[in-house]
Amino acid sequence: MTIKTLPFDAAPFLDDETAQAEYLSDALATGDAATVAHALGVLARAQGMTDVAKQSGLQRENLYRALSDKGRPELATVLKAIAAMGLRLAALPATGERAA
Repeated sequence: MTIKTLPFDAAPFLDDETAQAEYLSDALATGDAATVAHALGVLARAQGMTDVAKQSGLQRENLYRALSDKGRPELATVLKAIAAMGLRLAALPATGERAA
């Protein structure tokens, strides 16, 4: 007998601002644009994509597309979405780490 599994969706578990901020911080720490876009999509679903779209002034369909696994959102889109979700980006020293 084969067990059928479904992909894990973190959105239902990101039910407070602290958890959402930590989730986004972890995604940003990877340095991978696709991971960050995916994490933003999960956060938008956790808060309600329609509400995030309204607050950001972006169209819901475009937000879904930009914040998908294959999305490549522009920085302006990322900043609008993050602000609409009640979050903000912050820069921290990388303690000696530098991009090559």
